[in-house]
Amino acid sequence: MRNDIAARAREIALELTHWPSVTGSTDEAAFAPKLAAYLSGFDEAWVQPIEGDVATRSNVIAIKRGRSNRTIVLTGHFDVVSIDDYGDLKSLAFEATKLLPEVIARLKTSGESALALADFLSGDFLPGRGLLDMKAGLAAGIAAAEHYKGDATLLFVAVSDEEERSAGARYAAPRLKDIALEHKLDVALAINLDAISDQADGSKARVATLGSIGKQLLTAYVVGKPAHAGYPQDGINAAYIASELISEFELSPELSETTGDEIAAPPTCLHAKDLKQGYNVTTPATAWVYWNTMQHKRSAGDVFAIARTLAQNAMARVKLRMKQNIQILSYAEVAAKVSPDKILAQAQKIALLHELDFPERAKRLTQSVWELSGLAGPAVILGFGAIPYPAVLLVDQALEAKITQALKPFGIGTLKYFAGISDMSFFGEASGDHTVVAANTPIWGTSFEMKEAAGFPTINIGPWGRDYHTWLERVHAPYAFETLPLALLAVIDAVV
Repeated sequence: MRNDIAARAREIALELTHWPSVTGSTDEAAFAPKLAAYLSGFDEAWVQPIEGDVATRSNVIAIKRGRSNRTIVLTGHFDVVSIDDYGDLKSLAFEATKLLPEVIARLKTSGESALALADFLSGDFLPGRGLLDMKAGLAAGIAAAEHYKGDATLLFVAVSDEEERSAGARYAAPRLKDIALEHKLDVALAINLDAISDQADGSKARVATLGSIGKQLLTAYVVGKPAHAGYPQDGINAAYIASELISEFELSPELSETTGDEIAAPPTCLHAKDLKQGYNVTTPATAWVYWNTMQHKRSAGDVFAIARTLAQNAMARVKLRMKQNIQILSYAEVAAKVSPDKILAQAQKIALLHELDFPERAKRLTQSVWELSGLAGPAVILGFGAIPYPAVLLVDQALEAKITQALKPFGIGTLKYFAGISDMSFFGEASGDHTVVAANTPIWGTSFEMKEAAGFPTINIGPWGRDYHTWLERVHAPYAFETLPLALLAVIDAVV
């Protein structure tokens, strides 16, 4: 069986990679029905359109009935990032075997990455956009399901849009409970099939993660007091206020969470800009800043409380220099000064601007609400600017022990957290609730909807490789095609 399942996993992976599915493209929308038709190894497969999605995308659901209603969910995303970075090799970006010699030739000429060249020359790695992230994972799940002959029922869920807004998982996760009720399924475990990177020997990537890191996009709308540049002491420069915030938050250990030997990446500034529209000699009146923050167990409320303390530290320095107090407010506190109907009207208008990303929409709405509030600066308004990704972690220690034992023969270890944000946040057992983040995310409920996580025990077991999201994206083929499907089968048998 080992050779058969490996050959099948490779075949599926190359076929799925051959089908373009860049996030937001018409190819991504066309992928779901093509995949549903391809899933011959299941008893039933169908397309689940995502209601209200402007890109008209869908998810794919498939069931393979076992003798028991105990069910394992196999899930992952099929969208991929842009291929622009391939340059003159763009036409081959989805053709792994044809791309391989061309990539080798380019690397020999450019000398860009000795590691990548050695990987490709070894014969163990294959290139291709999305092959690692994460169509090889989907392929392993499909191949395992096709070969499975045990008691469990398998529910395959392939989702769109993981790379931008997780529209697919956010739509699918709450509806899996309805599917489980309709088909009388008892979900014992969900396995996400996403990839893990390791720039060394792969040992740190040949793991199952028992949870996934969380993410919040923390924002600050800064209101200063404009003044002529010849008399700057008459006002307070919003760009300066923002700079103190940036200095305080950047790599802040207070917002970096540690679990055992695993450390969540500390916060870093992703955007900082004053909001002047052109040149003049007036100091900036307002500025907009946002940070990426990562969590293990902390809730949005925890993140917000720490952020307020950090902002207070930064504003103490501003006061020392400028001799002025800077009030620190939450978006919710500002919004409480404005009629909800007026806020809703503004939010609905902004939600129609589909070309704007979520942080830009949050900025515009925060700005509007501030102006409507009648409050006066200088001030810092803290909020959130995008979809939250709750941290999730497997709770059942007995289940963890079964999984760990099943993976040992394959040399696969375990970690607590998948280090990059993932769709596990919407399927798994999440920490905290949405109360604080909902109240302080201006575009909540208009630009996006957010349900509570489905709450299934969820882990990640996927392929490993290097450099995903770059033209050197490559998967370690022996692990992805030979080891991974068998490991999935072993976990399914152990759990059920």
